[in-house]
Amino acid sequence: MTWEWDVIWKYFPRLLEGAWLTMELVLISGLIGIALAIPLSLMRASTRPWVKALPFAYIYFFRGTPLLVQIFLVYYGASQFEAVRESVFWPMLRQPYWCAIIAFSLNTAAYSAELFRSAIQAIPTGEIEAAEAMGMSKTIQIRRIILPRAFGIALPAYGNEVILMLKGSALASTITLLDLTGMARTIIARTYTPLEMFLAAGVVYLAISALIIALFRFMEYRFNRYQYYHHSDTPADLDPQLRDPHIDLK
Repeated sequence: MTWEWDVIWKYFPRLLEGAWLTMELVLISGLIGIALAIPLSLMRASTRPWVKALPFAYIYFFRGTPLLVQIFLVYYGASQFEAVRESVFWPMLRQPYWCAIIAFSLNTAAYSAELFRSAIQAIPTGEIEAAEAMGMSKTIQIRRIILPRAFGIALPAYGNEVILMLKGSALASTITLLDLTGMARTIIARTYTPLEMFLAAGVVYLAISALIIALFRFMEYRFNRYQYYHHSDTPADLDPQLRDPHIDLK
């Protein structure tokens, strides 16, 4: 068996085009997923059964069914309803790109909501009680205490979710999208070099994963940097500006 390295170098720019589409799908789906996951997680953390019933059913469905099935339901299922074909959303729903975005967003929102829900419930009750003692309203508590703390707690696990979403994005090729996997399959159909192309695609996936891991390591350090300080450090040691006694700390 001989390796055809020249084929990899010849079609590597095409693989990068597919990699760009893959990162675009992951980024847009991730942002939409977070926007959906925040209210879902707050509802799931509620003590009222009627409030958390609907998000529980949503999360149960999307976590309990395969992502491929969800993609097919959006891509093939939406066109089965006449009301959908006649709606203003049809120009978007008939395109595989937006169908993949919708399916990925709904899927990652379910997983992210559970991560944030567990992070919210992991916040020490003393911090919430302190906020209430200071007279903070529930809205201010959510904005200034609950969500920042929950995001810092859930950040390591959410990084794993983004990696899983990156790998799951390979299923976009099943609805004719030329993402990284789809582009590799198209090149293989022309060159009959499956081992070389899939190996090259795997290397690109590893490179993207390394970038994501590095990004989340940096974000984790920024959001949870207080955990990296020694107990002997004083506030003045952590921030030189705090040495100035004339600075208003309110």
